[in-house]
Amino acid sequence: MSTSHAARDIDTSRPHSARMYDYYLGGKDHFDIDKRAAETVAEAYPGIFVCARENRSFMHRATRVLAREHGIRQWLDIGTGIPTEPNLHQVAQSVVPEARVVYADNDPLVLKYAERLMRSTPQGRTTYVQADVNDPESLLNAPELAEVLDLAQPVALSLNALMHFVTDAQDPYAIVGRLLDALPSGSALALSHCTPDFDPPTWAKVTAIYTGAGTPVRFRSRQDVARFFDGLDLLDPGISVGHRWRPDARQEHVATERQPTDAEVSLWTGVGVKP
Repeated sequence: MSTSHAARDIDTSRPHSARMYDYYLGGKDHFDIDKRAAETVAEAYPGIFVCARENRSFMHRATRVLAREHGIRQWLDIGTGIPTEPNLHQVAQSVVPEARVVYADNDPLVLKYAERLMRSTPQGRTTYVQADVNDPESLLNAPELAEVLDLAQPVALSLNALMHFVTDAQDPYAIVGRLLDALPSGSALALSHCTPDFDPPTWAKVTAIYTGAGTPVRFRSRQDVARFFDGLDLLDPGISVGHRWRPDARQEHVATERQPTDAEVSLWTGVGVKP
């Protein structure tokens, strides 16, 4: 699909989760309808901006840990969203310049900006696949993926703030299982997932807003999020609230900044390695 074709296919009649997320992060790549929906969410859950920032921060830390400590050199990032620097490949290639990254998303607006995701180091490779996590076979068989990733070598599957957009009826655990089955021993799953655990009434409102806007969601408990890691070896500290998963020195020592509460973050995160 060409970029111009993608631009024509953008639906501006209803808000889109990727563009709302761009608004939460302070980006510019959204429409008024997305802004209005995002502000409605923020009225019900003011912590949404903290949640979005902590989600990005977790992705950065998990990527660095997998590159430095576990020898990962390949990533499959599904539900990429609108590019926000530093993007995953920039983080990975800052540690290992030869890192290879395949990005995948089903939003035509993301394709419109995909050139931002193609600015790889000379040693590494990146590409973008227009695909839907609900169709893992098409994604895994995409020729663009095969050109960049060697599925005989370990791959980090990055699913950040994605699986809560996959309802129980869509069988999210089977989807993640199928993706992991395609990856060899030594591969990893890095996942973040919004949760109602710390404030159920607020998250019931958020669920109603997204569902009413045409985007069904299923925010899950810690126990339900842990199921995505069945059969994997969890890295310390296990399933943790986003800002508590391996906080970096800046997070630990900036005394002038108030640390977010668990309820503000409301994000379970974890990294597991396939034995």
